[in-house]
Amino acid sequence: MTESNVELARRGFAAAVRGDFAAIGELLDPEVKWHGGDPAAVGACRNRDQVLMFMRRSEAVGGGRFELVDIVDVGDKVVVILRPPPEGAERRRRSPNLTTFRNGKVVKMVHYPSPEAALAAAGV
Repeated sequence: MTESNVELARRGFAAAVRGDFAAIGELLDPEVKWHGGDPAAVGACRNRDQVLMFMRRSEAVGGGRFELVDIVDVGDKVVVILRPPPEGAERRRRSPNLTTFRNGKVVKMVHYPSPEAALAAAGV
């Protein structure tokens, strides 16, 4: 039985929390794109190696620096909503990505400023 995109996203999040970059790499298409709305922006990732390099350098990846709030299934896409763990009275801002799958691999991830914006981009 083939894993759903939601299951794949959950597996990817769990791998990120563990710092398991080999498992993450298996989920990414070789030509995966990851950006914050502008694919030509400085820092945008244009392939698997760039995504993995970015994640390895990120202080947020691994060590439980984010917790999973929700994954919303939208066909070949999912909206993954994360938030940092609580630290004092600081307000926890949710961090959403719209992730597109093709043939069981992530082909595109786009970060949005709010879950509402990510859901709107997904057509929800």
